[in-house]
Amino acid sequence: MNVVAEAKVTSRVNDFVFKIGSVNGTGSASANTLLMKTVFRMGVPVVGKNLFPSNIQGLPTWYEIRVTKDAYQARTGVVDLMVAMNQQTYPQDLAKTTPGGYLMYDSTWPRPQLLARDDINVIGVPLAAMCNEHFHTARARILMKNMAYVGAVAALIDLDMDVIRELVGETFASKAHLVEGNMKAIDLGYDYVKENFACPLPLRVEKMDKTADYIMIDGNTAAGLGCVYAGATFGAWYPITPSTSLMDGFKTYCDKFRVDPETGENNFCIIQAEDELASIGMVVGAGWNGARAFTPTSGPGISLMSEFIGFAYYAEVPVVLFDVQRVGPSTGLPTRTQQGDILLCAYASHGDTKHIVLFPSDPRECFESAVDAFELAEAFQTPVFVLSDIDIGMNDWMVPKLEWDDNWKPNRGKVLSPADLEKMDNFYRFLDVDGDGVPYRTLPGESAKGSYFTRGSGHDKYGNYTENADKYQDLLDRIDRKVANAANAVPKPILTKASEPTNLGILAVGSTDGPIIEALDRLEEDNIAVDYMRIRAFPFSPEVEEFLASHDTIYVVEQNRDAQLYALLLNETSAEKRQMHSMLSYSGKVPDCRFVIDGIKSHLKGGEAK
Repeated sequence: MNVVAEAKVTSRVNDFVFKIGSVNGTGSASANTLLMKTVFRMGVPVVGKNLFPSNIQGLPTWYEIRVTKDAYQARTGVVDLMVAMNQQTYPQDLAKTTPGGYLMYDSTWPRPQLLARDDINVIGVPLAAMCNEHFHTARARILMKNMAYVGAVAALIDLDMDVIRELVGETFASKAHLVEGNMKAIDLGYDYVKENFACPLPLRVEKMDKTADYIMIDGNTAAGLGCVYAGATFGAWYPITPSTSLMDGFKTYCDKFRVDPETGENNFCIIQAEDELASIGMVVGAGWNGARAFTPTSGPGISLMSEFIGFAYYAEVPVVLFDVQRVGPSTGLPTRTQQGDILLCAYASHGDTKHIVLFPSDPRECFESAVDAFELAEAFQTPVFVLSDIDIGMNDWMVPKLEWDDNWKPNRGKVLSPADLEKMDNFYRFLDVDGDGVPYRTLPGESAKGSYFTRGSGHDKYGNYTENADKYQDLLDRIDRKVANAANAVPKPILTKASEPTNLGILAVGSTDGPIIEALDRLEEDNIAVDYMRIRAFPFSPEVEEFLASHDTIYVVEQNRDAQLYALLLNETSAEKRQMHSMLSYSGKVPDCRFVIDGIKSHLKGGEAK
């Protein structure tokens, strides 16, 4: 039996991180997902984070799996077990391995340089040699090497082989002949490690019962499902990373739930447009025509759609846009995450515009936000943005099971029927009858009495063209009042109170939530009490103002360079510069809790909060 290097090892049960470094396009994604789902099926909370390149294949990719008995959702910034499957990244994989941790590599080809650190444990497994011996085609050898490292890792961290076997059966249920080959490769890796190394490692998975009421799902799939449940029937988009899978999810669920069982006809329409301008134009047309319509895109798409967005705002057409944010500007880093579109979406288009923006923090809220977005779009007759990001959208998250009220009915807002119109002397599309800023609308083709010009140019409250300054200003004020009133209808912020009164607070949105929640626990252990409010929508609800008024020092934690949430708070609330301190992370990775902890401690000691 081999003995690994005698670096100091601490026993870590259900509380460690392992990371797989591989080559994009080699099929490692399936193997990595299998490992994560096995931990989940063993009842142990887990989170997986993907770091992949923007090309099709050939460049390095990593998948990080955190086994976390406390159900934290963020990265830790450390790697306890590195599975180094890409020889090009051996040096950096070696460097990233935590002192006292483990590095496993394919020892088919000796790598003496991997023994350069005496503070880690190096484990060599001849994965390629085993697969070359037992599989006969080049493609099979590449794919099965991934499954062989699944078996090796399973032996090292004590994963349940029965669970793995069950998952392999489910994965290849439609291709039963593949089950045997994949299990053969897994057994090769498992048996070799069991025979040659002391197993399991001090890092191991032990069965729990903490995942029974949870599911694993990514944000884009959840949002696509939410669109189906919200009653969306039309979607148009131009493919762009990282939002394309949202429309894929919508189509998958429409094919399942939106096909007439008698005629076989689709009760939905999905169009891949020639570009982003065409897609938003189609969506605005469909929304005007009465459909619940949406487009998924990312920051570059929002930039191109801005003129149509302004038209929908001014002509008061309900549409929904999903912005799955990525790193910019320009092409930027298409497969890295950021919160760089906050101001872009809040004020999208030229002239004076202001939009409703929702900020989900995980896939479950992506599902819920999809429904909320369509409700708000029709209630306020305006574009609504759901601002996700690549971390939420394309990573698998463990979230509570999605819930739905079968008695729910969509609220179409102020839509007049032909019967309603018959009771009226005249219909004026842009007239504020109720004093809440929201006029009544009609759907085209239902009644001649409800016809009107849909104007993107100057018009008065009666729908007539005008260049009169007072009438233009009156209309613009009414639209502004309408959107401002949405502050009382959008999802309320989530407040996490410290265990004792404090004048310190944190404000944030979206995927920054995971690191902050974990940081709060660590700070409390050090007797630092901090209240935390996660904002879920713009315009900001009254609770945000109350939080600002009750805290002398507020840390605004966000993932962009230019402090966009900070700027929005200064511009739209009574917040003062003296009380707010930016904590900014814009590397393309979601920060871990240490970023938040170190920033707050530095500021409390007289330094800067970053």
